[in-house]
Amino acid sequence: MTRITTRAVILATAMSLGACSFVSDNLFPNFGGDDPAAPPDGQPMVRPNSGQAPTAGTTAKPPSNPQMAAARARGASPNVPPTPPQMGSSSFQPPAVTPGSPTGTVVGAKVAQIRGELSKLQARINQHNQQLQGLRAQTIGHAQGYHGTVAAINSRLQVGTTPGNPVLLTQWNSAQTQLDGISRDIALMNSLSNRVAADSSTSGYLLETTRATYGLSGAVDQDHQQLAILEDEVNRTTVLVDRLLNELADDVNRQSAYVGQERKNLTTLSIAIKNGELMGSSLANRAFGSGFQGRAAVGGSAAVVSGSRRPLVVIRFDRPKVEYEQALYTAVSRALERRPQAGFDVVAVAPGQGSAAHVARGANAARRSAESVLRSLTSMGLPPSRVNLSAGTSGEAQTAEVHLYVR
Repeated sequence: MTRITTRAVILATAMSLGACSFVSDNLFPNFGGDDPAAPPDGQPMVRPNSGQAPTAGTTAKPPSNPQMAAARARGASPNVPPTPPQMGSSSFQPPAVTPGSPTGTVVGAKVAQIRGELSKLQARINQHNQQLQGLRAQTIGHAQGYHGTVAAINSRLQVGTTPGNPVLLTQWNSAQTQLDGISRDIALMNSLSNRVAADSSTSGYLLETTRATYGLSGAVDQDHQQLAILEDEVNRTTVLVDRLLNELADDVNRQSAYVGQERKNLTTLSIAIKNGELMGSSLANRAFGSGFQGRAAVGGSAAVVSGSRRPLVVIRFDRPKVEYEQALYTAVSRALERRPQAGFDVVAVAPGQGSAAHVARGANAARRSAESVLRSLTSMGLPPSRVNLSAGTSGEAQTAEVHLYVR
């Protein structure tokens, strides 16, 4: 099995803030061109954002995690993950139904019937409100437990630990169980929303019936007085049910999106536990988050670069085991911060020298390595639709390599 040397070339891109344009495309010549100066094997080269040229032979300091840097900038602890979206806090308690007195008329009997149905509806609303408050408290408890567990994992990873630490694996399983609890809470909220929707239909029917009762003959003035009071109470109940239904929908939508993001973060966290070092949030969340904050690429197509492109990351597979995922994550994360809509090309590069059998073996090894890098990228949260996989040969390559390009 070939040995692996990781060399992540993280390019410094000078971004003009005044014009809001990205110039990083012009800094990626083709892998077929001259390879940039590199330090000795086993020492990663990082090109800092200051624009200074990297010093060959100097071991670069591991780049700081962008998520942790952002947390420090906000004055927050870098080990504390973002809190879940806030849930609604309204309490939905309908006003009591005003009692009436019998009038002995047909209309009076109809008013009494509507009043009884409204009382039953309000009793169901009170019950649904209690269920909602209980579900909210339960969801908050699951979210607090989940974030406490994830914070403990991140704290341990930040100071460094052994790869595949069984204690962290147990905590990761606990975090996944707590996140599953939030998913079950969402399912219960959906079920409650269906019952509230039935109440909404009932309240609409009562409102129409109340208004239609005004047209019945044989009523006395007291009937219409009680009917007016009843109409107001049905109106208020209808509005309350609609508010309850809307707030339930908001809670479900926010929590569903939150759980989806955290599942991606857990997948990325599992890679960090496997490697024994902190990485960060899912690349999918990072890309979408940057886009929502307005850091999207400039309109129009990217600049066309003539000649060859320089790879963002080069991974040389000449060792039995590689520790490339942290450098790969950091490089792709920074690229997405600058260009949230960027895509990536993963190219399996095989040596082009030697006999036909030697070239074929090298091509197979390069393809397997490229597939491994692709799996790592998708596990980090990068959508597969944004990655292209291809293969080629190079007369300069001495062993199987994987090149990652930004497009």
